[in-house]
Amino acid sequence: MKFVTFNIRLDWKRDGKNNFEFRQPLILKILRREQPDIVCFQEVLPHVHRWLKEALPDYSVVGCAREPGFRGESVSIAFRRNLFNLIHMDTFWLSPEPFVPGSRYEVQSDCPRTAIELLLHVDNTEQVIRVLNTHLDHRGAPARRLGLSQILRHLDAAQLFPDAPIVLTGDFNAPPGSEELDVFRDFPGYCNATEGIGFTYHGFMQNTPAMIDYIFLRGPVSCKGIEKWTYSEDGVFLSDHYPICADLSLG
Repeated sequence: MKFVTFNIRLDWKRDGKNNFEFRQPLILKILRREQPDIVCFQEVLPHVHRWLKEALPDYSVVGCAREPGFRGESVSIAFRRNLFNLIHMDTFWLSPEPFVPGSRYEVQSDCPRTAIELLLHVDNTEQVIRVLNTHLDHRGAPARRLGLSQILRHLDAAQLFPDAPIVLTGDFNAPPGSEELDVFRDFPGYCNATEGIGFTYHGFMQNTPAMIDYIFLRGPVSCKGIEKWTYSEDGVFLSDHYPICADLSLG
């Protein structure tokens, strides 16, 4: 299974030659070339979500914008229709009121944060996989710690196929060794498949690079290989983050 986490970068109209409209052809070119089975996107605005659905006809693309009225960013997931059957989907806000759209923790920035969880059946097999995609707060470690703890408790409480392998991914906005990632000590069994991969955020080579994008695994799933998509053409990148592609094996 070819699995990708990809912060696609907001369509800010402030990125010069890396504005979204200039990155779109390269994004589509690489997705078609690489043929991933599952892609977890972050920073997906509503018009970008619509574009993904139109540009990727072989995929189901699901996600919910984080602001009331379905405005703002989403963490969307695209999966191949011919490979997976959707059993269950859940979206919740990282907050004390997870089912109140737009809610957030008091220590958080003004930006609401969400998580999307899919339970997928691998077609023509008896296997299922649980995928959770998120984008943690960009301002403070306390909010990231609360959000990550909430996600891990949510995964522990799964009732439908509770033993299904888990892939937890996204932009955590926290480098390796940061205090918010210490939360994993209270939830044993997770393996960081991205350990040692190097920086993932590059800011179009204008900012200090950082490792903040992750793929964590738990249960009967293993990583056979991992790489960053460092493609660029004439100074145009896929995003201000390098997408991470993992070759995963179930069972």
